[in-house]
Amino acid sequence: MVGTLFQELKAEMENVYKIYCGDYDQALLLLDIYNKEPRLQKEIIDTLTTTVPHTGASDLSFFLVMPVQRITKYPLLLQKILENTSDTDSAYGALQAATKAMIDVNTNINEYKGQKEVADKYKKAGYLTLRERLARINTHSIAKKTARLSRLFMHETGIVTKTEDKEFDKLEEKFHLLASAIIDLKENVACFLDNTEVFFSFQPHEDELDAETTATQPYCSLARKLHSTIFPVYKRRLEHLVYKPLCNLSETLKGPHKLIKKRSDKLLDYEEYEEKRNETGSVTYEEEANMKAYLTINSLLVSELPTFNHVALKWLTCILCSFVTLQRDLAKQVLQEAEGEIAQLPHGHLSATEFWKMVMNTLQQAEDQLYSLQKKFDTVLPNPVVQPLSSAEEKKALLLLNRHGPDKLYQVTSDTSGCKEMDLTLQRGQIVAFLHGMDTKGNTNRWLVDTGGPRGYVSPGKLQRCHYIPNQKPRTPTLPQGDTAGKMHPAYNFYQTPNPPVHFSTPVLQVIAAYAFTARSNQEVSLQAGQSVTVLEPHDKKGSKEWYLVEVNGQRGYVPSSYLMMVSAPQPPGWVSPVYPFPAQ
Repeated sequence: MVGTLFQELKAEMENVYKIYCGDYDQALLLLDIYNKEPRLQKEIIDTLTTTVPHTGASDLSFFLVMPVQRITKYPLLLQKILENTSDTDSAYGALQAATKAMIDVNTNINEYKGQKEVADKYKKAGYLTLRERLARINTHSIAKKTARLSRLFMHETGIVTKTEDKEFDKLEEKFHLLASAIIDLKENVACFLDNTEVFFSFQPHEDELDAETTATQPYCSLARKLHSTIFPVYKRRLEHLVYKPLCNLSETLKGPHKLIKKRSDKLLDYEEYEEKRNETGSVTYEEEANMKAYLTINSLLVSELPTFNHVALKWLTCILCSFVTLQRDLAKQVLQEAEGEIAQLPHGHLSATEFWKMVMNTLQQAEDQLYSLQKKFDTVLPNPVVQPLSSAEEKKALLLLNRHGPDKLYQVTSDTSGCKEMDLTLQRGQIVAFLHGMDTKGNTNRWLVDTGGPRGYVSPGKLQRCHYIPNQKPRTPTLPQGDTAGKMHPAYNFYQTPNPPVHFSTPVLQVIAAYAFTARSNQEVSLQAGQSVTVLEPHDKKGSKEWYLVEVNGQRGYVPSSYLMMVSAPQPPGWVSPVYPFPAQ
């Protein structure tokens, strides 16, 4: 009866005692921490005195050690019973099998405890400080790392074959996929929370809006509730139910990750020592210990990683379910609050026609205000003055025009003398090309410019836009012909589509052809001097600014950029309001 009972409970006892004995040392360390807290220590003693006064125990360690002692006594007790049982008795065989089963249980527990100790040893090494790591560097450690690096290089080059463990490789791949998903989700949730907080931080109820109070009161009331009531509760729940659990889950990944990395290092050692044993027939005691360390770590990971992956995936699933529930609750709360407030807005009961009419009137008022502001600027800002250029400056200006394009050219309005490192000394009327709107320290009062020679910084207050017109007809660049031309500049078939009924005023500046140009292929388009053109792309398909894609009289094609110039257009008498198609009723 006793022998049969122990045989039936063998697997269950091994699983329970294996975990308990493996964590026994950690429990003692935790108990030492408790003992350093007088209040907690007093509560523990009072509880022991009240619940188990007959034991006389003054510490939890008395109870913690009892299961460890008991599991080791089972084989001895069964062996004693077996010695006092006749071998002709019917229970003798069952007792003999039970004794062997308990010996196997203790052996397996010791092996598991040894694996845990090895794992704890290498996990602790990951938390060493820089000083402690440097203290560990010696000739032996350098030689070991060099041998590992050499072995790894031979793996990558195919000189030696890497030991494969398909079972572990599959577990490792699943672990890394799970770890990557957890880390990405943690970062995304943090970013989402920051963006949501910025969105809800808008507080129109604290500003003086240029509108009727009755019209803005419902909107301000909704914004106030979202900012002060709904979002703080949502943020607190999201941090407690989603973000903090993700942080804790991310922390649990560090131990297995370090153990997997250590296994990879030990595998390199194992392969080297195994190769040595096959060649010489023996290895040193230290090498034998390193080989056993690899086998121990590998066995522990193969047995524990499936459980860890399963628990981590289940944990992650619960976190995602919590996140979805929080999002649903937030949407429901916002909709409930918004429905009541939106119904009170002025346009809440307007028909579609009246609503669009109100929108158009509002846009017209805003446009009138913008036009009035533009007129004020037109009366304050003077027209740009272009200074005459010398022949030397003319060549530099032409070089800058071809190198950077007409939209980057500026003219110096007054003499400037550089006082800082890389500042330029320039003369009034000199042409420069704009490169960057700030210096290396982010100062926007120092622009980086190209003078056609040295490059440096200058104050933007000393520059004004320059519409440079060259005196002589420029050289026409050559588009590649034949098959190459077809590849670089494929023919375009443009379909004419009716423009939407939107009308804007003529721009203040327009682009015209400075010289006549005759197209030489179907990728180019001809120009007449003074003809107005529309620039579609200020470069060709290769990004070169020598050719612009333009539209002239409904035809599109490439023309040399040096054949174009920008001139002032007549100022329009007024703005024409954009005309949008009215929604069908």
